[in-house]
Amino acid sequence: MKIKMEWELPATIKKKGKWYVSSCPLLDVYSQGRTREEARGNIVDALASFPMSCYERGTLDAVLRDAGLVAVAQAAAPEVRLPAKFFSVKVPLPFDIIHTHAVVGAR
Repeated sequence: MKIKMEWELPATIKKKGKWYVSSCPLLDVYSQGRTREEARGNIVDALASFPMSCYERGTLDAVLRDAGLVAVAQAAAPEVRLPAKFFSVKVPLPFDIIHTHAVVGAR
């Protein structure tokens, strides 16, 4: 069984000298690139490795809580409008299910 998970997070890119600096202020994650596209790809890569790094250090719950992220039911989640300087990035999460107690439809 394969389950795909992803975050949709606010990010921004600013030109700083010869570099484009990308960031996700919500999680205090930063990256950069020589082009806007490279900076965007690099922030997605940084955000994809961030939760695993936190998980391995045992800080994931605290980091998410400090960022104000809480679990809500999909139907209950309000639509959030980002300020104009932000764009939304979809970040794949590097987690798989290796064992489940019950699988719907399994025999």
